[in-house]
Amino acid sequence: MRTLRTALLILLVPLALIVGILLGGHPEFLPGFARDTLVADSDGRLYEEAVDKIEADYYREVDRGKLLNTSLEKAVESLDDQFSHYFSPTEYHAFQLDTEGAFEGVGMSVTAVAEGLRVAEVYDGSPAKEGGLKPGDVITSANGKSLKGKTSEESTTLIKGPAGTEVTLGLKDGRKLKLERAKVDIPIVQSRTETHDGKKIAHVSLAGFTSGSGDDVDRAVKEQLKRGAEGVVFDLRHNGGGLLNEAVEVASVFLKDGRVVSTKGRSRPERKYNATGGAIASDVPVVVLVDQGSASASEIVTGALQDRKRAKVVGTRTYGKGVFQEIMRLENGGALDITVGEYFTPSGRNLGGGGVQKGAGITPDIQASDNPETEPDEALDKALETVTKD
Repeated sequence: MRTLRTALLILLVPLALIVGILLGGHPEFLPGFARDTLVADSDGRLYEEAVDKIEADYYREVDRGKLLNTSLEKAVESLDDQFSHYFSPTEYHAFQLDTEGAFEGVGMSVTAVAEGLRVAEVYDGSPAKEGGLKPGDVITSANGKSLKGKTSEESTTLIKGPAGTEVTLGLKDGRKLKLERAKVDIPIVQSRTETHDGKKIAHVSLAGFTSGSGDDVDRAVKEQLKRGAEGVVFDLRHNGGGLLNEAVEVASVFLKDGRVVSTKGRSRPERKYNATGGAIASDVPVVVLVDQGSASASEIVTGALQDRKRAKVVGTRTYGKGVFQEIMRLENGGALDITVGEYFTPSGRNLGGGGVQKGAGITPDIQASDNPETEPDEALDKALETVTKD
């Protein structure tokens, strides 16, 4: 009998809920579990109802997918967070290529400035090179859309696109360049031997923290040491960051153990990341070379090596980003790239300005900057001088 009563109760509870709603009951009078479910569903139905009405009654035909992308984009914009973005399916595909070390675009590295993007490097054989772009050029628009006030991620998304399509770049000097996009393999790690005061020094530069870049840096540094290099200048200028796990792997090239970074957020418990082993000898002098374009993962590595006194930092103040994001795939093929927490260097520093504001960044031990109008790289020269003295 008890089993029968229980079964009847299980059947009657949802029936009572349905009857109550049909008779005009308000969700606030429902049990919590039911209210949450129904209200959430109500929000979804409200959105569907609005889109249905626009699609059916707007005076001209509309693209339902475009409405969805725009609404998601505006929802993320309402967070007032320069580091959080919504990627449409097309944009997310381009982002994936970028983090894998290849993308469909014009072939350059850039840093954000007030007017748009300043070109830092132009890769050989790229559409940008063939079109006449040079380091120091400032791009102010892409296909007629102003880049003023946008983050580097937002601006580069407007420039990237499928291979074979065209993009018109407006420059601060008044030029307009029409470039045909292509699939470009980015030289993520570049290395060479420099000589200063009779000593061989490895100059290893990293363009971004993409998949596998930790292994690439490890290979490049150790190969240069085998060739007789007596010190390392690790160049992170214009490097806007990338994958957190790759930042830990890169730091592990120079730190044999101990803390690299820790993270925590409102819905993310504190997590501590330590060096993974396999570092070069601790008596090899190291200098990290940075500038205002060094951000995020670049600041994690630089902060770890500075706090742990493994390297001196040469250059200019870094960008000042103290938060990290996670990518969340969506059913439409797009993704949310949203801020989920803050990161802290081994000494407990957060390099941001509180929350998602741009902060003080890392102050170099030795100030140096390159004058783009001159042939020598003054910042690199200062880094070589510093590592030679250590």
